[in-house]
This record gives sequence, structure tokens and C-alpha cells, in this order.
Amino acid sequence: MFGWRSSRSDRRLATLLALGALTAFAVALVGVRVFYTGTPVYGNLVWNLFLAWIPFVVALLVYDGFRWGAPRPALVAGAAVWLLFLPNAPYLVTDLKLLREWGGAPIWFDIVLVSTAAWTGLLLGFASLSLMHSVGRRIVGTLAAWLLVLAVLALTSFGVLLGRFQRWNSWDVVTRPRLLLGELLERGADPLGQGRAVAATVLFTVFLTLTYAVFHSLVRVGAGAEERRS
Repeated sequence: MFGWRSSRSDRRLATLLALGALTAFAVALVGVRVFYTGTPVYGNLVWNLFLAWIPFVVALLVYDGFRWGAPRPALVAGAAVWLLFLPNAPYLVTDLKLLREWGGAPIWFDIVLVSTAAWTGLLLGFASLSLMHSVGRRIVGTLAAWLLVLAVLALTSFGVLLGRFQRWNSWDVVTRPRLLLGELLERGADPLGQGRAVAATVLFTVFLTLTYAVFHSLVRVGAGAEERRS
């Protein structure tokens, strides 16, 4: 048992170090570009990376809280905060569109920069979802947990598109709830006129679902191999 706990702690530390190193690399690339071009282009990626870490940190707190028997209301509140900020992680994938808008640096450098940020955001989002998935599986069972994952990914995709195209932020749910609700109701009243939004949400949901399934499988295989060795 001690060996199993040690292995789990080692995996957590390795994950934190890897994600931290990837984030630092992305931030360093932004710094190099700013120095090279003399303009703060792509500086927004640093803020987006910070936001992408929030759901991961919250998921860690919820996961540890569940393991140590935290009150159910506290876990539900943590899960709500996590879900609210989760779209900020895969949102970084949509920053790839910036490649066709900004110049001033070699295109190969910008591809590495934006791709690093996008992968970092995606991995942070999937790592946080994996933690919440683990909690959900223990509470409601395997099948129901996967259904919840699909629902979360659909809501996340919708949130990403709200952020990218409508420029809403996670905190607008608290700071501007009436305006946000009003826009959602207005658009919901004309579903036939939202064809592009629906198509984009479905496409992004499928993308996130398939990539998370691969991520989840790799995590399970790696964890199983380490536990057998322990």
C-alpha cells in the first residue's frame, strides 16, 4: 500500500513538473517574440495560460477533498467553479487562428509558440477532467461518469465558442449574469438561425471527446503499469 501511495505521489509530481515546464516554455517563447519584434503580440497567451491553470488547480482541490471526506456541498461548489473555468483550457486551441492574423516573426517560430500554448491548455483541461472523472466514477459509477464527461465536454465546447466569438468570460456569469442570460435566451429563441454555432459546437465536442478518450486510455495504461510494478 505504501508503494502504491508513493507511486501516485510520484505521478502527481511528474505531471505538475511537466505541465509547469511546458507552460514556462510557452511563456518564454512569448518573451522571445516580444523582444525580437518589439511588440506585445501574442502576449495575451500568457493570460490565457494562467486561466487554463485555474480548472486544473480546482480539480486537484476537489479530488483531494473527496479523498479526505470533505462535505458534499463543498465538493459540489468546487465542481461548479471547475466547470465554469474549464473552457479556458481548450480555448487556447482556438488561438491557432492568430497565425493568419499576425506577422513580424518567422512563421515556424509562431507555429511552435501557438502550438505549445494550445497543447498546454488542452493537457491542463484533460488532466483536470481526468481528476473529476475519477471522482465521478466513484460516486455514480462508470457509465454515468462517462455520460457526465460527454455533457461536460459539450458545455465546454459551447463555452469556448462563447468566449471566442461572443467574447464572454467565465466571470461574466457572476459580474454580468443578466446580460449573459439575455443573450443566451435571445439566441435560443431562434435555434434555426444558429446553424453555424451549433455546427461549431458539435464539431468541437467531437474533437474534445475523441482526444480525451485517447488521453484517458493512455493515463489508465500508464497508471496500471506503475501499480503492477509497485
